[in-house]
Amino acid sequence: MQFPKQRLFWAVSLGHAANDMFMSMRSVLLTFISAYLLPMTSGQIGLAVSAVELSGAVSQPFFGWLADKTGGRLLGAGGVAWTVTFVCIALIVVTLGGSYWLMVIPLMLAGLGSGAFHPVGSMHATNVEPLHAGRNAAWFFMLGQLGLGIGPALAGLLVNNTLSRNHEILSAPLGPAFQDVLIERGSVMPVLILTLLAIPAVLFMARVLPSQAAYKHEHRKEESLKSASATSTPSEPLPYGALVLLVVTVALRALGSLSIVTFMPMMFQQKGWSPAEYGILTSSFWIASGIAGIWFGQLGDRHDRRRIITLSLLISVPGIFLLPGLNGIMAFVVAIVVGAMSGTHSLIVVLAQSLLPGRKGFASGLVLGLIFATGALGNLVVGNMIDHIGITTTFQIVAVVTLFASFLWLFIPTKQTSHIKAHVPHLEEAEQLV
Repeated sequence: MQFPKQRLFWAVSLGHAANDMFMSMRSVLLTFISAYLLPMTSGQIGLAVSAVELSGAVSQPFFGWLADKTGGRLLGAGGVAWTVTFVCIALIVVTLGGSYWLMVIPLMLAGLGSGAFHPVGSMHATNVEPLHAGRNAAWFFMLGQLGLGIGPALAGLLVNNTLSRNHEILSAPLGPAFQDVLIERGSVMPVLILTLLAIPAVLFMARVLPSQAAYKHEHRKEESLKSASATSTPSEPLPYGALVLLVVTVALRALGSLSIVTFMPMMFQQKGWSPAEYGILTSSFWIASGIAGIWFGQLGDRHDRRRIITLSLLISVPGIFLLPGLNGIMAFVVAIVVGAMSGTHSLIVVLAQSLLPGRKGFASGLVLGLIFATGALGNLVVGNMIDHIGITTTFQIVAVVTLFASFLWLFIPTKQTSHIKAHVPHLEEAEQLV
């Protein structure tokens, strides 16, 4: 197995891990906050998560367009720093007794930082080696999934140690009359220490991402090579039909991955799991997604990406349907399988870039914005469904929708890039101008 070697690739990939580590804590932290600090319904949790994802999603096409013009040094490094800062502000607000909306506002602002980073990161991750765009995109998203996996586990372990545990200590001596009556309290402040893990990634990106001058110099060199090539072709019109179908398929896919993992902590908290346990379960989902994403990315460089996405969704359907009825080790096994089958983000990004080959930053921002926006709307819908019909029935409906959606991917036109003959620009000259 070959690993990407470029410093630029690893700068944005480590930034991806840091950004997504803080973004993925939300479901665990909101579940914990709801139980011990600020009571919330499933719908309110879904609304809070949706607000964060929508703020990042709707801004990503704009940030992607800006990245195409500037190279994105400020967007990349500044975006991660912005995300971390506002997640921490939200936790401080809750600790000081702030209301639901005072907590949601900084969380929503944190989404803008994630929206600024993702188009920059995915653009540079795939551009450094166009012949291995699928592989590099898979590694880039695997580092992000690693952050998604680490975040819930670390957050769950840190907040679990702050619980007052009144029931364990006092219920027995005080008698059955006090069973489940004593108020439990906890704190989210220990999570702030995780900012120390994000600082090196921000500094590395600030050093390695190309300056605007360096990026424009490299971009002009690529344009001159294209104009001198006898095989260059006129720019193609936007494939509106394919893009509309992509929107629909991404929206339906989001129900079977992003919405499911958002409410897994709540589902297993209701089964009596501790924050540490459901935090590790959520982390297992994301880590499985990242590891499987490497395999999916390599397959996508050789085979039809649409069929790979379809197959992954079909495999996940039984797991989504059965998960609410499971407990113990079987819950971990099924969550890992469903998580692994959600690891096709890189294929979707490369598929979108193939539809808009001359605007990769915009394409990356567009499709990632779609993934996050549809996931946000899915969280809102699924959260309200859980409040009205219960979590088991909701998950079963999501499984049926996922089954239907899996076949729609086969109708999206695609342009595989396994035989690229274009000139591959070198980044060393640009780095000298940084």
